[in-house]
Amino acid sequence: MNPLRWHVILGCVAWLAFAPASHAQQGRAFSVGYCYPAGCQQGATSEHIIAGQFLNNVTNVFVTGTGVQAVITDYFKATTQGEARQLQLVLDGLFEKRQFLMTKDPSLGKLRGGKGGKPGKSSLPPKTPEELARKYANATWTAEDDKKVAEIRKKLATVVRRPANPSISELVTVQVTAAPDAEPGLREIRLATQNGLSNPLVFCVGQLPEFSEKASRVIVEQKSAVAKTAFGPKSTKARPEITVTLPATVNGQILPGEVDRFRFNAKKGQKLVMAVSARQLIPYISDAVPGWFQATLSLYDSKGKELAYDDDFRFNPDPVLYYEIPADGEYVIEVKDSIYRGREDFVYRITIGEMPFITSIFPLGGPAGEKTTVELKGWNLPATSLTLDDTRKAPGVYPLSVRKDNHVSNFVPFAVDTLPECHAEKSHGGKSHAQHVTLPIIINGRIEKPDESHVFRFEGKAGDNIVAEVMARHLNSPLDSVLKLTDATGNQIAFNDDNTDKGAGLTTHHADSYLTAALPKNGTYLLRLSDTQHKGGPEYAYRLRLSAPQPDFALRVVPSSINARVGTTVPLTVYALRKDGFTGDIAISLKDAPKGFKLGGAKVPAKEDKVKLTLTVPPSPMGRPVSLQFEGRATVAGREVAHPAVPAQDMMQAFEYRHLVPSQEMEVAVTGRSSSKAVSARILSEMPVKIPAGGTAKIRIAAPSGAIAKKAHLELSEAPDGIIIKSVSPSDEGMDILIESDASKVTPGQKGNLLVGAFAPKPPKSSKSKKTSSKGGPTAMLPAIPFEITQK
Repeated sequence: MNPLRWHVILGCVAWLAFAPASHAQQGRAFSVGYCYPAGCQQGATSEHIIAGQFLNNVTNVFVTGTGVQAVITDYFKATTQGEARQLQLVLDGLFEKRQFLMTKDPSLGKLRGGKGGKPGKSSLPPKTPEELARKYANATWTAEDDKKVAEIRKKLATVVRRPANPSISELVTVQVTAAPDAEPGLREIRLATQNGLSNPLVFCVGQLPEFSEKASRVIVEQKSAVAKTAFGPKSTKARPEITVTLPATVNGQILPGEVDRFRFNAKKGQKLVMAVSARQLIPYISDAVPGWFQATLSLYDSKGKELAYDDDFRFNPDPVLYYEIPADGEYVIEVKDSIYRGREDFVYRITIGEMPFITSIFPLGGPAGEKTTVELKGWNLPATSLTLDDTRKAPGVYPLSVRKDNHVSNFVPFAVDTLPECHAEKSHGGKSHAQHVTLPIIINGRIEKPDESHVFRFEGKAGDNIVAEVMARHLNSPLDSVLKLTDATGNQIAFNDDNTDKGAGLTTHHADSYLTAALPKNGTYLLRLSDTQHKGGPEYAYRLRLSAPQPDFALRVVPSSINARVGTTVPLTVYALRKDGFTGDIAISLKDAPKGFKLGGAKVPAKEDKVKLTLTVPPSPMGRPVSLQFEGRATVAGREVAHPAVPAQDMMQAFEYRHLVPSQEMEVAVTGRSSSKAVSARILSEMPVKIPAGGTAKIRIAAPSGAIAKKAHLELSEAPDGIIIKSVSPSDEGMDILIESDASKVTPGQKGNLLVGAFAPKPPKSSKSKKTSSKGGPTAMLPAIPFEITQK
């Protein structure tokens, strides 16, 4: 017997075994993989395809923010061979019925075709005239029969052996309407069924006229392509050009080997910016290498001469071209995958026009409570500098953009902090110059020439702990920093090139440096900063924090779409991103949540980087998804610190790597019918439950009474190593769960949460019954149970 599973027969747990399967649904939740086109224009209505899996019961579509409405207009799913066999039986039955009725009424006429509309032998066993007469004695042919025949033939025309990409094999067509004043920028779009929400996809609201193939035509193409190979042949074929009028946003999909081209007229002197969004739309693809659609962009003149090419913009995989038109005439842009891969989720958008585009700023941030003048570099900008008012901003990173002719530029990050700041001194002929600084300090500088280094001198005492942290790649700078700390004589004390930041979910090359060190003696110390690739330029900016440790934390909560039936409990994962040695507890809470939402096990224990907790939802359904905000609080250096928990998706890249990709909102769908019986279980034992190392502890659970006795089994979900359910027994209040720990696998002081799931009873074994799979999630969850391992 699996030591983590225990069966129990008691009336009070019937609610667990047969409660609505909220957690099971999350485990097999429907998902979406792409939206095409992946955006719309202000003040326009457009048609879009959203592709995914298990979409057959989709009822609604939701877009975050205001000013954008969407409705579902169609659904398509290819028919499997198993489904086709069942449909054929029904169709042959209708043919049989029609043929019999014709013997009584020849005016009915024959139904043309057999299988799927083609003549063929019936799959039904032959019947005698007497058998047919008895079966169809009172039968008539109705309009409903005609409708059913048409529907079956339609489905049989889409039979596939197996979809090449099951996760994007079902298509939903939606109609999106954006108000003229809808805020431009990135949104999130989700599908909804009666059981909950899909994962979010990026959806753009743009300002320019949109050009793309109509969704109805694309659906026809994709219906025929749904069974083809995943990435297809590399045949480098170009589809017919699409002619557009500038300025414009063009949309497309790259299928295997395809090359898309767009033709436009331009005039001499026009300064065009052509910016691709591809990876921005779908950050990671789990079953493709390198893990996203790697677009390339080329510009040609009317004679086919290549004028410009790009396959990325600095370290950003999405390419951007700037080109000043030399003569009036026709021009063509070409987009493809760098190695001619392709499939339906290789979706892109390209904005083309004399649009403002920021390529770099300096400084990359400024002090809170003050105004900062920022130098702007880029194309088609309205000014070369901008004064930002940070007098009311809390520390953090904020989006910065500009407007020209009412067009909004791209967004770049700008950091705000509370530490004193200064600028790095100008280098002297590329040679290092030791600039004296007093800690704590944030230094704003830039490596303006290749092989340039910046050196900072400071005084320290024996035993002082110092931190040096570079913020460059985090703030859209191409600098690939390296830090080296030495004493005055050049003896190296600490060194760092790259520092992985789990909170930077969209970053795959963590190029920013971070080091910490305890100073060995009183005296002068030198910190050298340079680019590890020996590059430089005005865009190679940085912010360097040099200070004593500043313990802090950030939080991510996964998933960003939560589905739960009324009154049930679902699991969540909170990741703690600890900074500068912070090791304390972090209490998690809901901020301004509607009544009825409650967290269980809402604490990240000291020194832990992750915890599973639970969310219990109200006993009544919500008409629309609810946006929840999570907050973390901790005591840091004697003061209380609070930070929001950022909702995120746990996304896989290229079969292996995982990333916490931030979402705009945490959306919760509470579905089902209101029920007075939707009463959640309560933990009666004192918490945290103390479990002796190598011993046992009893957990008392209060559960609703009066339910019919049923058989269920309880199981720990993602149990800590060495902790199992030893037994479950009924009690006056509900039930008692006996937990046992293995002294060789647990450590006194270890803390966390136990998540207990209830699984539906298995059908009795029978020689005639078919094998049933034991896979699937629990039908219900208990609230998270905090525990602590103690000395026995």
